[in-house]
Amino acid sequence: MEKTTPFPLRYSAYALSIAGLLISLPVTLWLGHGYLVPVAFGALTALGTYDLLQPHHTVRRNYPIMANFRYLFESIGPEIRQYFIQSDTEERPFSREQRTVVYQRAKDILDKRPFGSQLPMYEEGFEWMNHSLTPTRLDHSDFRIDIGKRCEKPYSASVFNISAMSFGALSANAILSLNTGARMGGFYHDTGEGSISRYHREPGGDLVWEIGSGYFGCRHPDGRFSEERFRANATLDPVKMIEVKLSQGAKPGHGGILPGAKVTPEIAEARGVPVGEDCVSPSSHSAFSTPIELLEFLDHLRELSGGKPVGFKLAIGHPWEWFAIVKAMLETGRKPDFIVVDGGEGGTGAAPLEFINRLGMPLTEALLLVHNTLVGAGLREDIALGAAGKITSAFDIARTLALGADWCNAARGYMFALGCIQALNCHTGRCPSGVATQDPRRGNKLDVGLKSQRVYNFHRNTLEALKNLLEASGLNHPSELGPEHVIRRISKTEVRSYLDIFPFLEPGDLLGEADTGLPAFDKYWKEAKADTFEPPEFIRKLRETKLR
Repeated sequence: MEKTTPFPLRYSAYALSIAGLLISLPVTLWLGHGYLVPVAFGALTALGTYDLLQPHHTVRRNYPIMANFRYLFESIGPEIRQYFIQSDTEERPFSREQRTVVYQRAKDILDKRPFGSQLPMYEEGFEWMNHSLTPTRLDHSDFRIDIGKRCEKPYSASVFNISAMSFGALSANAILSLNTGARMGGFYHDTGEGSISRYHREPGGDLVWEIGSGYFGCRHPDGRFSEERFRANATLDPVKMIEVKLSQGAKPGHGGILPGAKVTPEIAEARGVPVGEDCVSPSSHSAFSTPIELLEFLDHLRELSGGKPVGFKLAIGHPWEWFAIVKAMLETGRKPDFIVVDGGEGGTGAAPLEFINRLGMPLTEALLLVHNTLVGAGLREDIALGAAGKITSAFDIARTLALGADWCNAARGYMFALGCIQALNCHTGRCPSGVATQDPRRGNKLDVGLKSQRVYNFHRNTLEALKNLLEASGLNHPSELGPEHVIRRISKTEVRSYLDIFPFLEPGDLLGEADTGLPAFDKYWKEAKADTFEPPEFIRKLRETKLR
């Protein structure tokens, strides 16, 4: 137990401030100069007095003045760890090495490393690609994938594009820079569910228009889907594809509210909502409620857009819900032109801690499930498959394509190219780099001409690095990458390729009656229904009792 004293030592800073004020004030008045000294002591005395009288923080009442240093250091803890403590290879959420290579490629400066790898090559989980004794020589690195081959207006997409980030989440200058860079490099820029703003349209870069449950940019005043407003935006020339967002990796199964104070005239114009009123994004869509209705909605959007590719984005949760969508494809013959799998690793969207850390399937497992389902159902050749989740390097792209994707999207990687320093203030509006903010005093400091060039450089140099990997592996195009090309260390004495680690279905495996030997498919595939997202009967019964 702390010994009781007439004057606790924890009040020392407060007492010294009072003493300093009492001594310095008459001395200053007598000398006629040096007023900053009593002003400083007076400010500290006022702070200490406030600390003693305020009821909100007990630590500040017990440690006047000194406790404020505790809160100061706590507030800059992420920066201290990032700049002084974190190692080059520690990923929290992106390592210094990952960020540095983006900065270097964005600035078009030397991205080489001396003295060998810093990565733990003999620790479990380390991954690499095998090279070939007969390397290839490729003429260019502008690798592309055709999407919507059955559409009137198919799209040839780069294998590396900008993932969904809305105007509202990012500043106007950030959106301008991203879209200008996309135009310069010939790759696409996903609008995010905040719809198409003037900053998406002005540079003229290719757009994928993402439509979320709020139907921003294509809604009636009551929030229902509007065909007329959709057609007006979907037929714009920069819009190359339409993507319906079912869920996102940052906060799957979660809607959102943009407070009215943040709904500026520009945001209201883009989203089709009133200025100054809360902008609600529901947790589910109102235009459809079953898998069959979803596919009918996609077909309707394709017709309204004049034949542009239409697909959807989702983070994988309950496997039977995803299986129900595939069952609906088989039953109706209706198919999306593409699917984008969003990994549960999260992204630029701020969300509750539990959603970020513990909700949604990580990209590797999610992509494998989607790819295997489409292969097993005989649908993979008809549907292009994209993937997004912590992709910043050519190896990230290569390993993702090896797992079954046709192309990759990145959000945070392109934010780094804009100058993001991973300050982790995206949700506060106080982004120090002017990227994730709506404060014009911050966002306007971001130079569009310079940053758009860096976005372009990052894309070009990353694909050039991918080209080098392909050449060294003896390949001619990213589409040739398969699970046999990526190796993972299982233990200190054992390594295996993805082909030997992960299960892969054969075409048509899900069309027969035989089991696949994979628990997710054998438990849920046959139970999934094309006309409902509801769980199988045995799952409903499990929810009614704790008896297993």
